[in-house]
Amino acid sequence: MLTALTADGVYVSQFVTGTSNGGLTAHPGGDRWRWESRIFGGAYDTAPARLRPVYGALNFRRSTVGAAPRFGSAHLRLTGAALGRATFCYPDSHQEPTAFAVADRMSLIELATADRPDRLDDYIEAQVHGPVRLDADVEALVLDPSYRGTDVEAAAALLPCPLEWHRGFRLTVAQLRRHPGYRGPEYVELSAEIAVAGRLTPRVIGDAARTGRYDAQHLKKVWHYLARFGAPR
Repeated sequence: MLTALTADGVYVSQFVTGTSNGGLTAHPGGDRWRWESRIFGGAYDTAPARLRPVYGALNFRRSTVGAAPRFGSAHLRLTGAALGRATFCYPDSHQEPTAFAVADRMSLIELATADRPDRLDDYIEAQVHGPVRLDADVEALVLDPSYRGTDVEAAAALLPCPLEWHRGFRLTVAQLRRHPGYRGPEYVELSAEIAVAGRLTPRVIGDAARTGRYDAQHLKKVWHYLARFGAPR
């Protein structure tokens, strides 16, 4: 992904890449297409893929690991200027929300803080309109420290934006076994299988994914465990 971002210089949506860690529904008539059509009154129904909005979240809790760690251990922190062309909703757009906002008409923080969702669902979705350029719209790429000294760090260094590090996701298998019901005992056992020295990090999960031996959706559930219970305090 970092190599592709370096080559293109622009952060794009599933409508362009055709890839996702979730459902592949970014096509005419698909769920993502339908949600955007509903939210934006059909404005993007016939728009070229590269002109469609890209998705993120508003970091209203000022978390060092980003606003929505459900989606990964790394995040791009955008500049304040990007707020001027962003729209927001709560909850996530796949839940067909009715509460929307823009930066200077923001009632969603009060709504979100009054709610008590699972920690991985505790985010205000953002849609950024217009190209998100890494050399102009990104304040920093923030990575997990498990990637220090790796090819990931080397690739990140080639991006036209600063690189920063957060304090890191860490979870021992012993800690993980305290929560078998969160995603299911089968994912606890999978976590124990791929753990290195009894510990999970984002890099460990990434290394397991690259072996091709494990179902990507199963590893996503392992990540949910790490993101939920192994985030830095």
